[in-house]
Amino acid sequence: MNLFDHAMEQEKHAENLYRDLARKAPDPGFASILLMLADQEVKHYDILRKMKDQSANLSYVETDILPDAKAAFEKMQSGLKKFDFSGTQLDLYQQAQQFEAQSRDFYTERAGEAETDLQKEIFVRLAEEEKRHYFLLDNIIEFLSGPETWLENAEFNHLDEY
Repeated sequence: MNLFDHAMEQEKHAENLYRDLARKAPDPGFASILLMLADQEVKHYDILRKMKDQSANLSYVETDILPDAKAAFEKMQSGLKKFDFSGTQLDLYQQAQQFEAQSRDFYTERAGEAETDLQKEIFVRLAEEEKRHYFLLDNIIEFLSGPETWLENAEFNHLDEY
């Protein structure tokens, strides 16, 4: 399996994982964030497919998932609903977070092996995206631990700087 096929397979796996987690989410707000992540993975897949096919119209478009996710968190926080999550569900979010860390590392390594400057730039940007996904999952886990205090967390208040 070549580099692009492997990377596309990882992105497809991540998409399916997030769609599955969204179906199991006990709140529409969490489901919407997880579906945002799934949609991001589809975009990554498409970029990789174009790279593999050596498409002439290859480009990378930055995403705005973090501000959208923050708005979803704020909406959930305003309801201050008690969330009943099992340890199994938290484990799934942590596993997804670990997968994002592995994907980040994979793209960082591939950037060092890229054949062209454009490929290198895209791999670096994909690594940055996976880092943002990791950060977002970290916030989901933290939110579940204490939705009343989540927004006061200085790290997420600086989300725009991330």
